[in-house]
Amino acid sequence: MKHQRVLVLDFGGQYNQLIARRVRDLNVYCDLKPCEMTAEAIEAYAPVGIIFTGGPNSVYDKGAPRVDPKILQLGIPVLGICYGCQLIAHTLGGGVEHAAAGEYGNTLLTLCGEDELLAGIPLSSVCWMSHTDRVSALPEGFAMLGRTESCPVAVFGDRRRKIYGVQFHPEVVHSEYGNRLLENFLYRVCGAKGDWTMKNFAAEEVAKLKEKIGGKRVLCAMSGGVDSAVAATLVYRAAGKNLTCVFVDHGLHRKNEPEEVMKVFRDGLGMNLIEVDARELFLNALRGVTDPEEKRKIIGKLFIDVFEREAKKIGAVDFLVQGTIYPDVIESGNGKSAVIKSHHNVGGLPAVVDFKEIVEPLRDLFKDEVRSVGKELGLSDEIVWRQPCPGPALAIRIMGEVTVEKLETVREADAIFREEIVRAGLDRDVWQYFAVLTDSKTVGVQGDFRTYENVIALRAVHSVDAMTADWARIPYEVLGRTASRIAGEVKHANRVVYDITSKPPATIEWE
Repeated sequence: MKHQRVLVLDFGGQYNQLIARRVRDLNVYCDLKPCEMTAEAIEAYAPVGIIFTGGPNSVYDKGAPRVDPKILQLGIPVLGICYGCQLIAHTLGGGVEHAAAGEYGNTLLTLCGEDELLAGIPLSSVCWMSHTDRVSALPEGFAMLGRTESCPVAVFGDRRRKIYGVQFHPEVVHSEYGNRLLENFLYRVCGAKGDWTMKNFAAEEVAKLKEKIGGKRVLCAMSGGVDSAVAATLVYRAAGKNLTCVFVDHGLHRKNEPEEVMKVFRDGLGMNLIEVDARELFLNALRGVTDPEEKRKIIGKLFIDVFEREAKKIGAVDFLVQGTIYPDVIESGNGKSAVIKSHHNVGGLPAVVDFKEIVEPLRDLFKDEVRSVGKELGLSDEIVWRQPCPGPALAIRIMGEVTVEKLETVREADAIFREEIVRAGLDRDVWQYFAVLTDSKTVGVQGDFRTYENVIALRAVHSVDAMTADWARIPYEVLGRTASRIAGEVKHANRVVYDITSKPPATIEWE
């Protein structure tokens, strides 16, 4: 089945992936493509609508991203957001100027015209602004549809040509009726049918994989994360016993993860899943290593070595499965997402596996869509909602040298924090949360004795794409209960601190 598609042209704004996600949340498939895409290429792509994203440039600056003017003559509905709004005005002969005062954050939007783009949106509502330039003169044939106190043209449009611009960001949750505006554009202006659902995707993808794979041999590196789990399950539905999965237990996983992976996929689903016990090998290689980058390199290279050894036992395969998802494709920017993802996940497997073709069943999906597919496939919440974890796992959540004792300490502390987050019903609200074993020790009193033990740091953040993140305001009682349990139940820990640093300036992980 060929789905209707919307094209999102990327002009470098910070919310561009979020725009694409919002469109898909409204059951319309979309692709995020570079703004250099020509009118001819867009016409061949045949979208039902086009969205120009925001961006950091000024349209009147030399070298600022432009758009092929023919795109606005194709008869395809267009919505410009922020920079995209200004670009439409500039391209069609309107005016754009540097505003005396920029607008940032929550702003009162007042509508002053009727249009199908604005159906169901009240005359006054809050929108989210982030701009210093503004449209100063409308192109011929356009009407002003909305304004703010500092921005005389916050919404404009040409109903006949179905071309619209909004200065604010409808894709962010702070814009009260932003989702309604996007829905109106998709369904009322573009005439979308809303045929993109995860239930349909799962069934269609399994059917495509069956046709592609047939009775051929398939290999998958199973990390235990949601991406590899859902990718493997989709392929398993198509390939059955022709799929072989390899799970490398490097001893750096979170509590009970290896056991859960084997229980769900080998024992439960009946997959041909090989477990490789490489714990001693990895720990020996990490002995005495304290630099985080060196840890990463050691773990990545060793993973390749272990996987290569197992792959040679299996022999040549026809397909290699990778859990590449859509953000990886976007971030690659050059059509080489498979290589980038393999390096990111497992250190470059294609170089050491004898295979003919890579299969990436999730390459069109965002992380939340991957979780939805996992639910459609019947995977448990423990798998579908598993917390993201970096490739080196707990090795980079231990400051300094990695030892068996330190692993047990951080593993237990992390498990307690995750249990308390779930218990408080926050696990679907907080994007990522985990414990870190710092390289600091402090004096404490436990029972009637003085102790000198490790400091555990807790980290919890809200994020959309991991490019930026804000620290999560976990209720004090949840943090207090977590700290009390860690100090009372975890060996070699007597103090707990909470990280309230956003990204930037910090990163999400500590190492």
